[in-house]
Amino acid sequence: MDIAGAFSAHNLVFILEGFVVTLRVAFIAIVLSFIIGCIVGTLRYTRMPVVAPVLAVVVELVRNLPLLLIIFFTRFALPDIGVKLGVENSAIVGLAVFEAAMISEIVRSGLASIDKGQIEAARSSGLNYVQTLWHIVLPQGLRRMVPPMVSQFISLLKDTSLAIVISLPDLMHNSKIVIGQSYNYTLPILALVALLYFTVNYALSLAAKRLENRLI
Repeated sequence: MDIAGAFSAHNLVFILEGFVVTLRVAFIAIVLSFIIGCIVGTLRYTRMPVVAPVLAVVVELVRNLPLLLIIFFTRFALPDIGVKLGVENSAIVGLAVFEAAMISEIVRSGLASIDKGQIEAARSSGLNYVQTLWHIVLPQGLRRMVPPMVSQFISLLKDTSLAIVISLPDLMHNSKIVIGQSYNYTLPILALVALLYFTVNYALSLAAKRLENRLI
């Protein structure tokens, strides 16, 4: 084990550059998946004719496909139909589509868990369907969605490592290159990678707990 060699200035900078790519890809994918997932989940909850059943089929299709296959599809299959994405954009789109399907189910389930008596009371007091959804259902549903959503975001951050298969220069990709310089770098570099992932994911968990406590 060569700690000094593994943690040379050049290697550390290279690994941190990959970590920045990981965080950037994860952040953009989280934002996109949250927006898309909330819209799809809400539309499914409303049971809008035609739209809701079609979205249900799409969500189930995506949820039951391996994420690795979706990443491969965005990188290597989309160009065949004229959609050419760079490596980073392919990873973002693949992650966002997969996670949006997961989040949409969380949103739909969270909204569906609200007691129907509250909805009926709101409607009888003069609120229309949209107002009831916005003022009664969504605020309560969001409180219940926080823990599972954060779990999905943490999974998304970890799943960025799968983009190594399309040569995304992220944390895992750059770490693999450093380890390739010497077998003696393996343990210290992997320990550093584990520490970086743990730090970010633990911070997300703490932030989620504080948010959940505020919403209660």
